[in-house]
Amino acid sequence: MWWYPVEDPLVLASRSPRRKRILEMARVPFVQIPSDVEEVPMDGSPADVVCHWAGSKASDVLKRARGRPVLGADTMVALDGHLLGKPEDELHARNMLRRLSGRWHSVFGGVSLLWPQRKMKLEFFHETRVRFRKLSDSESSAYVSTGEPLDKAGAYGVQGYGSLLVEKVHGCYFNVMGLPVSRLLHRFRDELMKGE
Repeated sequence: MWWYPVEDPLVLASRSPRRKRILEMARVPFVQIPSDVEEVPMDGSPADVVCHWAGSKASDVLKRARGRPVLGADTMVALDGHLLGKPEDELHARNMLRRLSGRWHSVFGGVSLLWPQRKMKLEFFHETRVRFRKLSDSESSAYVSTGEPLDKAGAYGVQGYGSLLVEKVHGCYFNVMGLPVSRLLHRFRDELMKGE
């Protein structure tokens, strides 16, 4: 497959059904070995934070990967430079949506691809800009009542009901969903070619 340059399947160090779906859509061979890393709030720029957690997840799974390339990823929403993690409860989710309503925000995706057998350590972040429609309180409450926002950074999922909140996306849609897959595969191929 020209878009996936090696025979070894990726090891996805994540439980995320969204990242799993993206790799399936791209026909990338992979196995899923979730990381046991527990994310806690930390200081730093959004780019530094997502790269830190992506790298931590990949490193955690590396010892179970049996020599295969390991992919760690993390996604964070940032508004005015401040990170919006996963909401603690429904009230917190509604407050997040109120803050995002009618405004642009950034979605940062961190990626870490580790493959010691090929001396590869690929780490980068990708930023996508997203603008929400102006939301009424009833719309926000109705969305929160679906349960979808409660396990998502920024309290929304662009691939589900949350798509109805989004007015514009500037950049990679799949980064907002959970993984900048096109950039990942291009960088992967470039790194392999350097080593040849």
